[in-house]
Amino acid sequence: MASSTDVALHDWLVEEREYLRHQQRRGRRFAFESLDPARTALVVIDLVPFFVEESAYCRGIVPHVNLLADELRSAGGVVAWVVPGYREPTAREREHLGDEVAERYARSGGPGTPAERLWPGLSVHDEDLVAEKTERSAFFPGSSDLPDLLAERGIDTIVVTGTVTNVCVEASVRDAATLDLRVILVADACAAMRDRDHNATLHVVYRSYGDVRPTADVVNLIRAGR
Repeated sequence: MASSTDVALHDWLVEEREYLRHQQRRGRRFAFESLDPARTALVVIDLVPFFVEESAYCRGIVPHVNLLADELRSAGGVVAWVVPGYREPTAREREHLGDEVAERYARSGGPGTPAERLWPGLSVHDEDLVAEKTERSAFFPGSSDLPDLLAERGIDTIVVTGTVTNVCVEASVRDAATLDLRVILVADACAAMRDRDHNATLHVVYRSYGDVRPTADVVNLIRAGR
């Protein structure tokens, strides 16, 4: 039986044919070859005990998330932590999930202030933003104040990490791209239940919504943009 202290990282993959498709269209592998740290935010989705305690993949990405947060913060960028906020499950959600599961997920953020709900191993600083969301996407209209907070700071690029890759992370990426933000999804700083679920989202995002890069690449972009 797996221990609650085990860690793992996804065996992530974007197939070469997907890279080649975009190279043929735009003449380069990645859409966003540079970023301005002062106009960039790291957005960390749902790294709260409800998810992290149950997932070796979530625990495995914490060092990568912390590295990205420290690098971007020191370069003058914004770090935004997003946690689930409670909202009464709708009739449709109860029908879809069942009463018990719908209520459990509605309360997945846990008790306390938004900052107190975060996984304790995260590198959170006083100047960071902490936002609640009441839908899967942090960028869905009315779900959270995160879009307004980022707009006030002149953010045009977001680096997205967190969990669950193919649910709240993917939903947030899709809506952020719809708002015309430049989106970079960090392939080895997101966590799903299985590699196949994780990699399906990587392909969807790379094809239609933004770039998919590993932590090391994003750190290099941040350092080059200083």
